[in-house]
Amino acid sequence: MDGKIIGYARVSSTGQDYDTQVERLKAAGATKVFNEKQSGLDRERPELARCLEYVREGDTLVVTKLDRLARSAGHLHEIVEGLNAKGVGFKVLDDASLDTTTRTGKLVFGILASIAEFETALRRERQMEGIARAKAAGRTGGRPALVTPEIKAEIVKLSADGMSIRKVAAHVSFSKATVQKILAAVTSQT
Repeated sequence: MDGKIIGYARVSSTGQDYDTQVERLKAAGATKVFNEKQSGLDRERPELARCLEYVREGDTLVVTKLDRLARSAGHLHEIVEGLNAKGVGFKVLDDASLDTTTRTGKLVFGILASIAEFETALRRERQMEGIARAKAAGRTGGRPALVTPEIKAEIVKLSADGMSIRKVAAHVSFSKATVQKILAAVTSQT
């Protein structure tokens, strides 16, 4: 049994032409087209998730342009790996070299996957170097603590003097939860 050609169309709110994408996908043989209107930065793309769930072994997923599908080389690699695992082909109409149903297309995707892994490794390496430099300079991650030892002492004193947690919180300008957490930590230390 031959697989189906499934299309995926996405337009962002910048006025891209959805109808043209669908016409091109249908002209390429798509019998079903999943579509959504979201920016490429949106992490939640329910129609893409439905499309990736829908495709079956022997099917081919087709998009008009690569940026309609993936946000980055890493994201593309993740999607194509998932398709490969299901035995689903992938084609980009505007770039004939991006076609996993051909040997050349598989090679191109292998190269893209290697680039994505390389980019991730470089990013991680730069991040670790930055953290090491910050530690060497005596800086640690995160923002500075807002509750100073003086504020903690004041919270403990006001509470010991019988002031309610709500009033202590209002007095020191912190939430009740923060005051309760500080008092619980002090109580557990004694």
